[in-house]
Amino acid sequence: MIQYEVTFIVDPVLSGDEIKQTAKTYEDLLKDSGCAIVNNDGLGLKQLAYPIKKRTSGIYYVVEYTTPNGSFLPKFELALKRDERILRFLTVRLDKYGVKYNVDKRAGLIGKKREKAKEEVKEEVRKAKPAAPAPKKATPPPAPVAEPVAESVAAPVAAPVAAPVAAKSEEE
Repeated sequence: MIQYEVTFIVDPVLSGDEIKQTAKTYEDLLKDSGCAIVNNDGLGLKQLAYPIKKRTSGIYYVVEYTTPNGSFLPKFELALKRDERILRFLTVRLDKYGVKYNVDKRAGLIGKKREKAKEEVKEEVRKAKPAAPAPKKATPPPAPVAEPVAESVAAPVAAPVAAPVAAKSEEE
């Protein structure tokens, strides 16, 4: 079996029912062609990198499917080209690495789901562990006792100096 993935952008000015009907139309076309739908993912409204048909946003859909042969593909792509509701489309044949990537992504091993799963596991581990007793505060070592300073090392004390002015006044 050959596995393909088609991504198409639907015009955002359509009503919600028309948008869903457009996606369902192409899913039904794939089923009628003998394809088995593996995954259908509506990615929602996204900004476009550049304007397409004077639109700056579009509603993205990704349909992953398997088929025994690709003989229906030209008719399918012609239908996408003729539909005015479809801004752009891209059909890709997936190799074994692309298939594995998509399986891992759906399982939550890749992307934002993985980050959420990691956070949930950390939260469960934190809740499961009993709270460790708080470590006792270590008492600081006693302050060293100051040794007496020898007198020879001590600074000399300045003696009061008599004012020479006072001595002159007494002599006169």
